[in-house]
Amino acid sequence: MRYVEAGGARLSVVGLGTWQFGSRDWGYGSDYAEGEAQRIVHRALDLGVNLVDTAEIYAFGRSERIVGQAIAERGDEVFIATKVFPVLPIAPIVEQRARASARRLGVDQIDLYQVHWPNPVVPLGTTMLGMSRLRDAGVVRHIGVSNFGLDRWRSAERALGAPVLSNQVEYSLAARRPDQELVPYAQANDRIVIAYSPLAQGFLSTRYGPDNAPGGVRATNPLFLPSSLERGADLLESLREVARAHDARPAQVALAWLVAKPNVVVIPGASSVEQLEANVAAADLELTADEVARLTEESDRFRAPSRIGSAPEMLRVRLRR
Repeated sequence: MRYVEAGGARLSVVGLGTWQFGSRDWGYGSDYAEGEAQRIVHRALDLGVNLVDTAEIYAFGRSERIVGQAIAERGDEVFIATKVFPVLPIAPIVEQRARASARRLGVDQIDLYQVHWPNPVVPLGTTMLGMSRLRDAGVVRHIGVSNFGLDRWRSAERALGAPVLSNQVEYSLAARRPDQELVPYAQANDRIVIAYSPLAQGFLSTRYGPDNAPGGVRATNPLFLPSSLERGADLLESLREVARAHDARPAQVALAWLVAKPNVVVIPGASSVEQLEANVAAADLELTADEVARLTEESDRFRAPSRIGSAPEMLRVRLRR
């Protein structure tokens, strides 16, 4: 495992996202939550993963409880990150909910406490006041944001009067917006970009095509529209070819492309220990400069659909199923 050190934190370049822990959306069931999820966390720690990311909104606190159970005897090995859901994120509520998350996780201190989404109505000043009080009280160690643009990230730092360590954003070969401002800012200022959906919910695994779209929670993702899968064919084929050159999987190549960038870490989920092990192996996959350039060029040519603009086609696809 490799690690990123920034702002006094040390994070594994491949972490573990736990949105699916306890969630009905993914359909994994209670056996997964009570058995496989525990094994996934333990194996991740065995392999040197220290970043485990969850949120209070994931399964309405159940994900935090599952993670807490899994790390109960190994808390010193974990950099635990969770998020406050920003419904009325005024200072007292932020403080109250952080302590509730800590109880569910079974920890005295949350390593990274993040604002899950910006709230356009509640001033950042009161949210960051709550974060500052939590840090001063030792309830949280580092403060982060999620789904913030660069201007909001900087505004959060001004309101906090201190660095905001990280910004967790959607980032992959199919979602490149962070390349424009967020990644350069993190690299220049001792910050970290945490990439969620680094495999674009499996789009970059190359398992799916125009005649083989996934169901479940991914059925509403416009990346899996037939037109999107057709437009992404060259990018997906490039992933396959680079993977063959390294005796690797396309998903591992997609993760390696991200973690080759300084100050970027990824938090893919895992439905099994085997998938977790494959994700972690991407940390040691070294792509050549030509391979990175090829994937970047194919990604530049691919135009992912907007979620709003694709609604009519998505409705037609779902009605046909």
